Amino acid sequence: MISDLEGMREALAEARKANAAGEVPIGAVIVCRGEMIARGQNSVIRTSDPTAHAEIVAIRQAARTFGNYRLSGCILYVTLEPCAMCAGAMVHARLDRLVYAATDPKAGAAGSVLSVINHPQLNHQMQVEQGVLADESAELLRNFFRDRR
Repeated sequence: MISDLEGMREALAEARKANAAGEVPIGAVIVCRGEMIARGQNSVIRTSDPTAHAEIVAIRQAARTFGNYRLSGCILYVTLEPCAMCAGAMVHARLDRLVYAATDPKAGAAGSVLSVINHPQLNHQMQVEQGVLADESAELLRNFFRDRR
């Protein structure tokens, strides 16, 4: 079984890879039935794809692995609170659980700015945990943006 701490450490490893490639350092992993089945990192610049957020990359990989867009029984770990696009994809994928590190006060859609995850009118609800390795994730993001100013 993979703990939340282990899952988030793996997501942070993906975020560091994105950082090294010049992307905003956000990483994600998906765990299903105790196994890590997918990884993703921001790659919007490298791929010229505005949808290539870490969560979307990981969801696409997991769906290909299962041969099904429904990811019931899976947990997504991500280093930053998901945006509206990613939150919507998580709802459509029917993930069981979302664990994220740092909150996003500018674009977070798991309660910070919007409440896409677990909106009462949507047909899917998931467990949400926040704050696992939040300081480490936030520091990585702060350093990235500070270096670019």
